[in-house]
Amino acid sequence: MNDVSTTRYKWVGTRPIRPDGVPKVTGRAMYGADLTMPGALYGKVIRSPHAHARIRSIDTAKAAALPGVKAIITGADFPDHKFEYIGPERVAVNFWHVTRNVMAREKALYEGHPVAAIAATSKEVAEEAAELLAIDYEVLPHVIDVDEAMKEDAPLLFEDMITRGIDPAPKKPSNISKRLEFAIGDVDKGFAEADVIVEKEFKTAAVHQGYIEPHACIARVDPGGQSEVWTTTQGHFVVRAMVAKLLGMSIGDVRVTPSEIGGGFGGKIPVYLEPIAALLSKKSGRPCKLTMGRDEVFKATGPTSGSSMWVKIGATKDGRIIAADGIFKFQAGAFPGSPVMNACLCAFAPYDIENARSVGYDVVSNRPKSAAYRAPGSPISAFAVESVMGILAKKLGMDPVALRLKNAAKIGTTMIYGPKLAHGGYIETLEAVKNHPEYQKPLGPNQGRGVASGYWFNGGGESSANIQINADGTILVATGSVDVGGSRASMALMAAETFGVDYDQVRATVADTGSVGYTHVTGGSRVTFATGTAVVNAAKKAIDELRARAAMIWDVPVDGVVWEQGCARPASSNVGDFKPMPLKDIAAKAGVTGGPISTAASVNAGGQAPGFSTQFCDVEVDPETGKVKILRFVAAQDVGTAIHPSYVEGQIQGGVTQGIGWALNEEYIYDKQGRLDNAGFLDYRCPVASDLPMIEPLLVEVPNPAHPYGVKGVGEVNICPPMAAIANAIDNAIGRRLTELPMSPPKILAALDEAAD
Repeated sequence: MNDVSTTRYKWVGTRPIRPDGVPKVTGRAMYGADLTMPGALYGKVIRSPHAHARIRSIDTAKAAALPGVKAIITGADFPDHKFEYIGPERVAVNFWHVTRNVMAREKALYEGHPVAAIAATSKEVAEEAAELLAIDYEVLPHVIDVDEAMKEDAPLLFEDMITRGIDPAPKKPSNISKRLEFAIGDVDKGFAEADVIVEKEFKTAAVHQGYIEPHACIARVDPGGQSEVWTTTQGHFVVRAMVAKLLGMSIGDVRVTPSEIGGGFGGKIPVYLEPIAALLSKKSGRPCKLTMGRDEVFKATGPTSGSSMWVKIGATKDGRIIAADGIFKFQAGAFPGSPVMNACLCAFAPYDIENARSVGYDVVSNRPKSAAYRAPGSPISAFAVESVMGILAKKLGMDPVALRLKNAAKIGTTMIYGPKLAHGGYIETLEAVKNHPEYQKPLGPNQGRGVASGYWFNGGGESSANIQINADGTILVATGSVDVGGSRASMALMAAETFGVDYDQVRATVADTGSVGYTHVTGGSRVTFATGTAVVNAAKKAIDELRARAAMIWDVPVDGVVWEQGCARPASSNVGDFKPMPLKDIAAKAGVTGGPISTAASVNAGGQAPGFSTQFCDVEVDPETGKVKILRFVAAQDVGTAIHPSYVEGQIQGGVTQGIGWALNEEYIYDKQGRLDNAGFLDYRCPVASDLPMIEPLLVEVPNPAHPYGVKGVGEVNICPPMAAIANAIDNAIGRRLTELPMSPPKILAALDEAAD
């Protein structure tokens, strides 16, 4: 669609060249593994070969005696933490769990779980020392699948885990960490009044975020206890807090610098290597560098959850949905904390349903601890709900977009978790798809079209920004947000727009934890909204200072000076006959008008607007091989105001691409011993260019009035609809409903064979 933003602003909504482009294409950008320090040691993490095993002992004597070995640590070297959940339920943290995920203590709970780490003078010495460690394991029964883990006779990861959220609490331990329930209206009454009811069970496999850059960091702890960490992360302030907490240090003694990041998608929010590297450095007295191999990334860092789900929706004959119910069982991995709450809250969110209920279960199993992955939880429940919507549309004989339009959530709709929806945008995405010229295009044999929608909260929260105005009139914008999806360009565009200067006058950087105020992670589609608000606020403060400096030069009251188009101007002819004074001229005189011009702003931003997306795709299924070819993919998304439309389009195309992989190919495959069989990109099948059509993004701009430039987060909701859209398209192509992800060729052939029988 057209760049609507450019009709309102000079810079917001334009497409300047990305500021990090040249360093990246020339290979000069510094990623996590690129930094070294004098005297740095090579670190190696020793990982469990077992899915579930008690650690009876670790004998380090022979390894420690090897020349070149400078430090060895195990779980016993980390301070222990009280067992308690801290913070709001949706994001509660239990440091007893976190420290044991960083380094196993009593038991190893998944293949790849760290059990020890070594710092040595070379990689070869570290690997030789690893072979000399004598680790005595008692191998225990394991459980991988979520349904199996919930059974009464399942092997227990924690012998004392009592399910939270059930009153009265069960007396018998289980692998169910938590039960959640959200409801509005009277679900049973709603189904009793329904003319058409569809219910279905679904399963999804765990999938990895698939970022190209593996985890890497280097840490240095000096004799005075001051620590520096350089790492690839989505949130260096969180790394600072976690390292300090897990090692018993003061937050003020830890300084973290984020590297360039080669992808994260939520998977680089947790800490894995950083506390280990810092502790090895502290013990050895030298810097320590740690990097993961690709197999370690797959085996030991968080994929998103696999799931088992049941969804039931009832409607009247004319297509009005009057009841919806869902049960969502999520794998948390080895420690509690799957995104099942998000799944429960987002599942039915696109729709105005009077009677709805969602129940969630957070279940531990012998897999790596789950981590966020682009709208965590929402894509999984969307697969189930939107698949049922596809079946319902068929049963009612309705166009799938028309069914959604009839039931679309709008401003004032009561959400399943209580509040009323305060922002629109969903209906506009449906209209964009409905009016797309390809939507009604006829299809050929073995071809089908599928539609699906998705919802994501989008985030706000804590962000900070600093602005410095240089003597030559250039502007430095420093924020605490790691640039994952183009935030440096977005910050520079909003700063240029606010100051009224050219984009080329602004330089945006990402500062370390010692150089800017606290800023929460780059995640939750919060950065352009929250950090952008901080940048605009800091720019407005700077403009006030520039006005004051101009007033001093003109010897007039500051109220007599206004700021327009990058210049100080007299508010009226009564103030005086002064020519507009450009920012550059004011900056040049800063030394004689009060000194450097710099400002800072911090926000805890609220008023974020959720994201809605509606997508349709056309597929062709080869009946002989089961291969699915995506012929066309169109993704309409409410993006608020597209600050940099090219980045926004890239976010949508990226999310859809990952959704296609999730739908058709990607999955964690374990053998009978609980070991991961496909821990590499050769066997873990991410989409490549030949798997994809040209993905067409439709930018639907419904500005958010709570942001100076109408920003809504855009990075996540695009991954919510693809799996169901493809499932619906396959059903329309071959007349068979697939309910398990991935919908790989063998599963499609099995469905076709079943139909033939």
